[in-house]
Amino acid sequence: MTAPRTGIVLSGFGGLPLGDFLEVARETEARGYDTAWLGEVSGADAVTLATLVLGATGRLRAGTGVVPVQTRTPVLLGLTAASLDRMAGSRFTLGLGLSSRVIVEQWHGRHFSPSLAQLREAVQIIRLVTAGERVTFEGRFYRVRNFRMTAPPPTAPPRIVLAALGPEMLELAGEIADGVLLNWIAPETVPQSMKHLETGARRAGRTLAGFEVAAFIRTCVTDDPEAGDRALARDLTGYAVIDTYASFFRATGFGAEVDAVNAAWNAGDRAGAVRHISPRLLETLGVVGPAPACRDRIAEFARAGVTMPVILPFPPAGADVDAQAGLRRTLRAFP
Repeated sequence: MTAPRTGIVLSGFGGLPLGDFLEVARETEARGYDTAWLGEVSGADAVTLATLVLGATGRLRAGTGVVPVQTRTPVLLGLTAASLDRMAGSRFTLGLGLSSRVIVEQWHGRHFSPSLAQLREAVQIIRLVTAGERVTFEGRFYRVRNFRMTAPPPTAPPRIVLAALGPEMLELAGEIADGVLLNWIAPETVPQSMKHLETGARRAGRTLAGFEVAAFIRTCVTDDPEAGDRALARDLTGYAVIDTYASFFRATGFGAEVDAVNAAWNAGDRAGAVRHISPRLLETLGVVGPAPACRDRIAEFARAGVTMPVILPFPPAGADVDAQAGLRRTLRAFP
């Protein structure tokens, strides 16, 4: 079996000064990572970071992991993908997803819909834009009239991957995308996700040959696993109270934990909510501990069918912890 390519999320380094961030990008390339993934929520924006990574490196790929289709228009996303992919020599991947009601409505003041149809329409428009075609589109979510990119298109279409949790999104990714980004998943449940991807691919009359199956894996290389677990529990809590993720965690066998977390959270007991994250949940959805043990666990994802395990580094908890040092330690443990 061919060794999988390894990705890493560099968003945690986004608060560094420019020179330090570029140093991290160059080290990432030198260590043999295939792709640097840059997400965005309320920190640095993904497009800026991806641009910096591509400008500082010569081989390393960069991808948005992910940007929501609700906060940028499909035409703008298409222009971004075409520009970066052309200028960087086909090294850019556009990772897309659907965001949450809080982010879309409260932060951006735009209408929120969890509809997969919006993502489907956005991908259609983006593909037309990046191909340099004239775009006139009348859909449920988007209307575009007589747009055409005046800059030259990239030599090949930029790859588009979709963030997917549940069956319907997985099937959509298998149908219309070039890859998928899995999240909060264990190796043991990857085969089930693959079945849904295959269902979508069959719908489009194709196979998954050449299809990227990437998985974000929250990883903390540390000599203090308890501190790593405390940090992971806080992160998990923040996701478990979001409806989409709560439903996903319930469907994967963690209903009791999620219900307890949400009950405490809704009662205003934030600390109590974190305490309801069980050791079983932490062990299943995170990779924490010394480097050899972490590498062994990451290897299980490749054996399960993941073509690109993506290290998502996080530092252990503790007031005296140097977060950047913790992130760098994890970065340097792979690939």
